[in-house]
Amino acid sequence: MTQTFLISDTHFWHTNIIAYEQRPFSSIEEMNSALIKSWNRVVKKDDLVIHLGDFSLANREKTAHIFSQLRGTKWLVLGNHDRQRSISWWMNIGFKKVFEFPIIYKDFYILSHAPVYMNAQMPYLNLHGHIHSKTYKESFYKNVSVECIDYTPIEFGVATKREE
Repeated sequence: MTQTFLISDTHFWHTNIIAYEQRPFSSIEEMNSALIKSWNRVVKKDDLVIHLGDFSLANREKTAHIFSQLRGTKWLVLGNHDRQRSISWWMNIGFKKVFEFPIIYKDFYILSHAPVYMNAQMPYLNLHGHIHSKTYKESFYKNVSVECIDYTPIEFGVATKREE
């Protein structure tokens, strides 16, 4: 049975993110390797991974090399760091689908890079990244930045389970 996973803000090849977010890695190579290993530990070949932005800051060759090591069919919702490149650039890397704007998934879940405006009267759950280790206390937001999900893609059903 195939599964769907979510992840955001991998920032492959972004050296400064280690210090900015106090990631537990001593080098960019260690971070990249750990992220690939964690990804492939849970994602199978036929699974879907929806990446909610800020995939890689590297050139085409380095980004494609990282991408080729990651299991699953991959979609990308563009993040602020991804927008320096065109949708076709990301498709040529190997993403099956690339979305310029947030998407509504399964009629209920808003998948976005940055959190979108929500309030308690809205029936949606916003799954997002962008704010890294920060979180909102409201139950209609779920941060899937790597810092909040132990640097490992999170299964969709787990990510969407509402806190009681």
